[in-house]
Amino acid sequence: MNLSKVISNARLELSKVIFPTKGQVKQAYIAVVIVVSAVAAFLALVDLLMSSIMSVILG
Repeated sequence: MNLSKVISNARLELSKVIFPTKGQVKQAYIAVVIVVSAVAAFLALVDLLMSSIMSVILG
C-alpha cells in the first residue's frame, strides 16, 4: 500500500466525520462542568462526613 492510497483513504474517512456545531460543543461543555461540579461537591460532603465521624471515634 503506497502513501498516496493511505492519504486518499484517510481523506475519505475524514469526509464521513460529522463535526459538532459551536452550540453543541458549548452545550456539552456546560453539561460536563455541571456534572463534575456536582460530583466534586458530593465527594467533598462525603469526605467531610467521614472525617467528622472518624474524629468522633478517635476522640
